[in-house]
Amino acid sequence: QVQLVESGGGLVQAGGSLRLSCKASGTIFSINAVGWYRQAPGKQRELVAAISRGGSTNYADSVKGRFTISRDNAKNTAYLQMNSLKPEDTAVYYCAASIEALVVALSRGFRSWGQGTQVTVSS
Repeated sequence: QVQLVESGGGLVQAGGSLRLSCKASGTIFSINAVGWYRQAPGKQRELVAAISRGGSTNYADSVKGRFTISRDNAKNTAYLQMNSLKPEDTAVYYCAASIEALVVALSRGFRSWGQGTQVTVSS
């Protein structure tokens, strides 16, 4: 079992930055792919960014050039650096982890999820 805890959300003005963290515990040696998803009110959850154990990344078109996903395997932590934030980035952001390779996790879905952290961007 893997437990994930997100932190770093909050209220920020448009154009500002936030860094989200996702701390993993439990059977962390099994973690391969890590992803960040978000869900805005009334909308479906969507992939924001994902990263493989080796550092390969995948980004939603809407965040390319503004968000950066990274991970520190020694600290069992993944990060999402969000710059140039826009009001449409407002959502609950969730961290997800999978024991499978990134391409498989993106296709089949991530198995472990955190509780989410709220990000609100004011105009």
